Amino acid sequence: MAEDKGKRDSIGMSLRGCRTNNGFVQNEDILEKELDLGSPPDSAVAILGPAEPALQGIRPYAGMPKEVLFQFSGQARYRVPREVLFWLTVASVLVLTVATIAIIAVSPKCLDWWQAGPIYQIYPRSFKDSDQDGNGDLRGIQEKLDYIASLNIKTIWITSFYKSSLKDFRHGVEDFQEIDPIFGTMKDFEDLVAAIHDKGLKLIIDFIPNHTSDEHAWFQLSRNRTGKYTDYYIWHDCRHDGGTTTPPNNWLSVYGNSSWHFDEVRNQCYFHQFLKEQPDLNFHNLDVQEEIKEIIQFWLKKGVDGFSFDAVKFLLEAEHLRDEAQVNKAQIPDTVTHYWELYHDFTTTQVGMHDIVRSFRQTMDQYSREPGRYRFMGIEAYGESIDRTMMYYGLPFIQEADFPFNNYLSKLNTPSGNSVFEVITSWMENMPEGKWPNWMIGGPDNARLTSRFGEEYVNIMNMLIFTLPGTPITYYGEEIGMRNILVTNLNESYDVNTLLSKSPMQWDNSSNAGFSEASHTWLPTNSDYHTVNVDVQKTKSRSALKLYQDLSRLHANELLLSRGWFCYLRNDSHSVVYTRELDGIDRVFLVVLNFGESTTVNLKEMISNIPTRVRIRLSTNSTYEGSEVDTYGILLDKGEGLILEYNTKNLLHHQTAFRDRCFVSNRACYSSVLNILHNLC
Repeated sequence: MAEDKGKRDSIGMSLRGCRTNNGFVQNEDILEKELDLGSPPDSAVAILGPAEPALQGIRPYAGMPKEVLFQFSGQARYRVPREVLFWLTVASVLVLTVATIAIIAVSPKCLDWWQAGPIYQIYPRSFKDSDQDGNGDLRGIQEKLDYIASLNIKTIWITSFYKSSLKDFRHGVEDFQEIDPIFGTMKDFEDLVAAIHDKGLKLIIDFIPNHTSDEHAWFQLSRNRTGKYTDYYIWHDCRHDGGTTTPPNNWLSVYGNSSWHFDEVRNQCYFHQFLKEQPDLNFHNLDVQEEIKEIIQFWLKKGVDGFSFDAVKFLLEAEHLRDEAQVNKAQIPDTVTHYWELYHDFTTTQVGMHDIVRSFRQTMDQYSREPGRYRFMGIEAYGESIDRTMMYYGLPFIQEADFPFNNYLSKLNTPSGNSVFEVITSWMENMPEGKWPNWMIGGPDNARLTSRFGEEYVNIMNMLIFTLPGTPITYYGEEIGMRNILVTNLNESYDVNTLLSKSPMQWDNSSNAGFSEASHTWLPTNSDYHTVNVDVQKTKSRSALKLYQDLSRLHANELLLSRGWFCYLRNDSHSVVYTRELDGIDRVFLVVLNFGESTTVNLKEMISNIPTRVRIRLSTNSTYEGSEVDTYGILLDKGEGLILEYNTKNLLHHQTAFRDRCFVSNRACYSSVLNILHNLC
């Protein structure tokens, strides 16, 4: 009996293995009862075999030793479900991986922040005064960020605020790494950047690398021939007798007369494309290029999201200093004093200039590697031909600017359907494939829209830039229809004509239009500020501000406007008609804008399959919104615009008759099933 008991204990311990202290002891007695006490002595070892009959009556239990667990796991009823689940998991992972790769492969490039919404350009001295000195400042901009956000703006563009002698509107910079005291301190700037980013907005700033102020430290060192700064500017020998200077050649300043000025300290002439207080830097000098690179890096480290580079076509001049050709060869050379009287073949757009611009791009790309922190680069190419302007987009594999700013609409002085159409098509037809357009109707160097066209065209021009493909750009005050000031006696030493569009922002009907609590502002407010201001237009159901907000909201929420094809249908002296459409969306926006006198437009003549009646999605006259119009004849008043909407599967850009009249920057299609964009069109 003792021997049999020992065998039974041996078998029991073998089955239990390391099960002591596991807390699951309720099965032990059951196991012992089920063991065959007549088993041979080697059954303690044989129990580990796969065909051991001793396990046939045993069920899995908690706390099994691994030897027993392996025996059960090998049985078909446990093994097969496990293998099925394993292969299902593998297949699911593979399917998800392939689907993810496929979606990425067929997805169009996402719009970046500078493409996704409008840019709002601010002239800081005229936006909002926070310290009651009569000048707008950086803290004033910060105070009004909620207002800017209410316009659905994505990007704020602040014009030059560097320390300056105030010549030519702060373009004569004394220190590129300092804030002019009029605008505040560097701490004010850092707070503004943080506040802008907290609102989910981006910030771009002006930068004019071509020249500095004659009070800049570099110029003072250069005129004294100090070390490497000796050749930071363009110096040349010239004759100076009795107060009269004979320049090295006939090159002229943009503002007229010779672009050479004699410096008595260095006893040479220096070159200036603009005012004599703004000497041109010598970009043939690699040390100058390195200095500019460090300035760009300085502001990028401060959190700036991009730059608008101005006057870049002037960066290089021909080193041979030959005279430029006269436009009128019969004109007496000594009488040639106006800039437009010469062909500027040796002082603009020289070989190597685009290489310098690309170096700016490369510097900014170094700070664009962090996700969501792409650094934007725009070029102000004002005065260039359309062909030369397009060169700033870069080459297919060599990027320069994200876009050159398009100010052609800002230069129109008389509205007509034909002139607007010409501006639109000249840009779209010449823009390199895959590039992104932009549209602006005002700026600090142009007369305000209301003063050029009349107040009846404010709404239609805002409707135009929000329904064209690309990024709309708004100069502060254009959203409420501000006009030029009408004054002649200004306490500033600038050209009066360049000041008229820079009057203080009109916030309300209080003193100084709510711009400042000072007794005197740097420029007077416009006399119409009692009726043309933000507060008044906020409360009106029909106002330029309300329509602007509706347009920007529609632009943000409709793929037809942000990603769709643009197809122009007709233009004449009165109207412009075009559509916005996208593959996969069976809706079309049809935009009808009347720039002339009252006219009737027959849409059936343009699109044969258009429904007889279509819905008005948005109108410059808000009383029409939501109603329907007859497409056989739509009567439009002067300055009236409509965004019409109708359903169709026959998109124009697929039709042969319209193929040459349709444009798209980044081709995309919409899948309503997956609710995604793809490029398998």
